[in-house]
Amino acid sequence: MNPEMSETHTIPEIHHPTHHARISLNLEGVITNWNNTAERIFGYSPNEIIGKNISILFEKEFIGRENEVIKNINHGSIQHYETECKTKAGKKICILFSCYPVKDAEENVTGVSVVGEDISEQKEAEEKQAILSAIVSSSDDAIICKTLKGIITSWNEGATKIFGYTAKEVIGKHISIIIPKSRLSEEDLIIATIKKGEKIDHFETVRIAKDGTERNISLTITPLKNKKGEIIGASKVAKDISFKKQTDERQATLAAIVSSSDDAIISKTLDGIITSWNAAATKMFGYLAEEAVGKHISIIIPAERIGEETRIIESIRNGEKIDHFETVRIAKDGSKRNLSITVSPIKTSDGKIIGASKIARDISLRKEAEEQRRIYTERLLELNNYKDEFMVMASHELKTPLTVILGNLQILESMMEEDPRSEFIEKTIKQVNKLSALITTLLDVSKIQAGKLQLNPTRFDMNDLVSEIANNLQQTSKDHQIIFNIQDEKLMVNADRERIEQVLINLLSNAIKYSPDDEQITIHAGKKDGNIIVSIHDNGIGIPQKDIENVFLRFYRVSGSASSFSGSGVGLYISSEIIKSHHGNIWAKSKIGKGSDFYFSIPAGENKITE
Repeated sequence: MNPEMSETHTIPEIHHPTHHARISLNLEGVITNWNNTAERIFGYSPNEIIGKNISILFEKEFIGRENEVIKNINHGSIQHYETECKTKAGKKICILFSCYPVKDAEENVTGVSVVGEDISEQKEAEEKQAILSAIVSSSDDAIICKTLKGIITSWNEGATKIFGYTAKEVIGKHISIIIPKSRLSEEDLIIATIKKGEKIDHFETVRIAKDGTERNISLTITPLKNKKGEIIGASKVAKDISFKKQTDERQATLAAIVSSSDDAIISKTLDGIITSWNAAATKMFGYLAEEAVGKHISIIIPAERIGEETRIIESIRNGEKIDHFETVRIAKDGSKRNLSITVSPIKTSDGKIIGASKIARDISLRKEAEEQRRIYTERLLELNNYKDEFMVMASHELKTPLTVILGNLQILESMMEEDPRSEFIEKTIKQVNKLSALITTLLDVSKIQAGKLQLNPTRFDMNDLVSEIANNLQQTSKDHQIIFNIQDEKLMVNADRERIEQVLINLLSNAIKYSPDDEQITIHAGKKDGNIIVSIHDNGIGIPQKDIENVFLRFYRVSGSASSFSGSGVGLYISSEIIKSHHGNIWAKSKIGKGSDFYFSIPAGENKITE
């Protein structure tokens, strides 16, 4: 305002406290009046500031807004708004401005009267409260606070999760609602200790949930004080050590929760500047609070993971919470930490997102254990492959001398037909045949494990194969009658005939072996839904129900009376793998004392098989 014209101008009567800055401007934004409070707030004396444009108080990005305000004032409107200013020393402060038009006697707007209030401390307090509230909302712990008489005054979602009560159900109730009767005396001791101003650390006890179940709890309890320093209650941090999860009870002073937490709790602005850093963060990353606060969060982010921070901040700006995100961060000494982090938006009372609150849990031990298991598994697979290769090689190498031995024994047997000692040669030949069969079985197992089981498919009638096998076994099994009724319909398949023969011999031999007191084995073959199905039924000892699903596993032996029969425990396993290679299925049904039914099916016709 021009001092020479002041007597002809009308300045509105505006009653504001003396701690408010009073500034006058002309319509070009030039300062014409500046009081002592303005000097105290902004640092400029009247001689330094009068005659300067009001833009001297703002960063470039705010100048356009101030020009808009003056434009609106020119139309006679009153403006109230919050903005950010800078002092003479360069410090940023938050100011609440009220701008009024100054009019002359003819009601023409000739200037602007500005009243400014420094609300920086108020804004800082709001931000701190928002940070603490975000910490509580993102915490997995139960948070409870109570008076010195034990009356519950606050109860968070974590407490509801652990104890089952909602806040509505417990606020105003005595804390004994979650204390077992046998432990009520603990509360008297706790309150007595808190009244002395003493903190209780990691007190292990038992508390009880709404459904009556008990929780093993480790408690940390801190005195709660008012502004005068008087103790008015207690805040608790509780950890459920039954399930290795922290469960902190809500405290009246949220700062006490942060200081007693075992997890790193860090808050930051949307620009990534650290604004709070608790003791657990120091323990985890090595930086003291004074070393970290004010620095960018990138001091604990490896260079190759900086992109994560951009994505995290973007999610926070959108109001989204990030739950249990596993990542890696770096400590002051350069060592890396495997972490699970939960990040929540920090909001002001009007819902504006101003930053992020992060809770980080060190999962390095878990990751190390997972890596050790991975290495062990890889080594085990490697050794298993070596074993399979050795078995294949050994089986092949053993086959050759056994063939020679068997051939020589057969020649010797023919030369000694009338010699009484020939019976020893006959017995030896039987044992060599058993050993040869065992080596063949082990070779098949090794091939299956190594994925080298070879199949040579041909087209044949399943009826012919089953009939041939049944007749051959009938000649060697004098105590059993093998019944197979051939149907007129041909059951043509494209399969490895020798391998399917191996399956049939295996299943029939088992049926004969495990039905010593019954004379009849029944075979049925038919076609259904495009598959050839073969079933073998015996009336033998049967298989316990608990063993049915496992009989086709490698080296599995059935328990009970069946365990007294000799066998390698791999015949059914090999049969199962052969049928699977033909894209078929094999299964069994049985009841103890009532025999067993074994089935296998393979596709009929020109099916393709795994080679």
